[in-house]
Amino acid sequence: MTHTSLITAYKRHLLLEKGLSPHTIEAYLSDLQKLTTYLDERQLTYADVNQHHLEAFLAGLHDRGISPRSVARTISGMKSFFRFLLLDHVRDENPAELMETPRIGLKLPVVLSLEEIDRLLGVIDLSTAEGTRNDAIIETLYSCGLRISELTHLRFTDLYPDEGFIRVEGKGNKQRLVPISEIALHKIHNWLSYRRQINLKKGYEDIIFVSSRGTPISRVTVFHYLKKYAVMAGLQKTISPHVLRHSFATHLLERGANIRVIQEMLGHEKITTTEIYTHLDRNFLRQEIIEHHPRNKKG
Repeated sequence: MTHTSLITAYKRHLLLEKGLSPHTIEAYLSDLQKLTTYLDERQLTYADVNQHHLEAFLAGLHDRGISPRSVARTISGMKSFFRFLLLDHVRDENPAELMETPRIGLKLPVVLSLEEIDRLLGVIDLSTAEGTRNDAIIETLYSCGLRISELTHLRFTDLYPDEGFIRVEGKGNKQRLVPISEIALHKIHNWLSYRRQINLKKGYEDIIFVSSRGTPISRVTVFHYLKKYAVMAGLQKTISPHVLRHSFATHLLERGANIRVIQEMLGHEKITTTEIYTHLDRNFLRQEIIEHHPRNKKG
């Protein structure tokens, strides 16, 4: 099989059998294309490549200033791809299996304080359709800890207002129930009066958050408005939908929520993914000890 046909088969494998998100698949294939170009220039096939070739390829990435985090992702992608080639009987061993991932420092995500979230929401013009919609979007992202893809695919059939839950389809098509606040439900209700006036495109009648053209709100649009509102609110941090998700988890942990509960709410498959928030919370915990431990209290 040619390189192109193998990549096509691998993409299908990631989508159908691994259930990865389009964003993750795109990242894997982008890294794989770099490797493919490297091999083509040396007239090597996937069947020919060995660990020495892969190490030389990675050394080239390092020389070009690629970050250790990106190199680590590339190694992970190569291991996955060559495991696929084993399954497809293109190879009988994985040349990337023993490759060591570079050490990368713990990258703590950006988090907004409650006051900053209030400032962000406070600059939105609620007299307009887009402002009312964006207000509901930001509130839902923050109060439910959703990924942006989960928000843009949210349907009315996923909404259980009487029970106070929404059904979310996360990575790998895995579904979970997440509590939704009364405030978020109220803001969604406010948005509906404007939404009813939009001529919805066929197939999108059940989507909650739509554009003025009647199609699902895009990731790019949400990013755009968040950045716009952050500037208007005078926030110095780089704001994205994921920042609201991080803020959701951090605020829960600060107020005593069990980390397993937070894991369930975020839809993390592994607890180690959720444990990033225990690092974020250290300053809060230190302050709590200073204020409440008997040895730290002033007489």
